[in-house]
Amino acid sequence: MGITFMVVIALLLLASLYQWLKPSKCEFRAFSFTHFYTLLTVYLNCMIGFGLMYYILGSEGIVLLEGNLLHEAPAIERLGHAIYFSGVTLMTVGYGDITPIGLGRYLAMGEAMVGYILPASFFVHYIQTSRTDDS
Repeated sequence: MGITFMVVIALLLLASLYQWLKPSKCEFRAFSFTHFYTLLTVYLNCMIGFGLMYYILGSEGIVLLEGNLLHEAPAIERLGHAIYFSGVTLMTVGYGDITPIGLGRYLAMGEAMVGYILPASFFVHYIQTSRTDDS
């Protein structure tokens, strides 16, 4: 059951990223609420999606974080730890209070890469759409 949810969440994350990266027509403005809202939505989708992945894998007995934070606490607290860790990793802050181990390292590395690349892709997408509109 957990693996099915993992696949669904991964597909939703990919669909969210595809929606962001697909070509679209936009008006040129110095600041675009559409772009800002889209970027915020993509970040929230990624944060919650990866957080749910950490939570589900932890619930399946896979140790991802040091200190068994996703095993010993009540379900709502484990979900909070998973989403907190996801947000800190996605924003590439890395406070160091929670350390990934095992499979969690690779999942966190992939999430950090997504978080690092999103602002650059947002900027490139914004420039490309503004140039297309100028032509």
